Amino acid sequence: MRFVTWLLSTAAAVAMASWLLDDIWLDGPTMGMDEVRGKIVPLLLVSLILGAVTVFVEPVVKFLSLPFIVLTIGLFLLVINALMLMLTAWIADQLDIGFHVKGFWAALLGSIVITVVNGFIDIAVLEDD
Repeated sequence: MRFVTWLLSTAAAVAMASWLLDDIWLDGPTMGMDEVRGKIVPLLLVSLILGAVTVFVEPVVKFLSLPFIVLTIGLFLLVINALMLMLTAWIADQLDIGFHVKGFWAALLGSIVITVVNGFIDIAVLEDD
């Protein structure tokens, strides 16, 4: 059950980032219920890809960049999160899912939005384990 709630909250966070930022988008219809129906599966797939990137790639990148993280007092973690979102968009593009991130700054802002929205959903909905 925890996995399903995580998947849905991440999909909601990615949807919020694509709604707030013009440089992050999903292909497909742009209005009404057609948009909702056309973007549910891509959002869930992007959430799965983002989860896999977070589990398998991000720890290695964090370990290798530990000196930069310490030197910047943790601010380099924002850069790592942006790069992970860009990697997710690249993988989604290779799988023809239709998720796009245009540039580093959009990825940086998008990763901040995704983190904040996930945090709010965790506080509001999810119980402590």
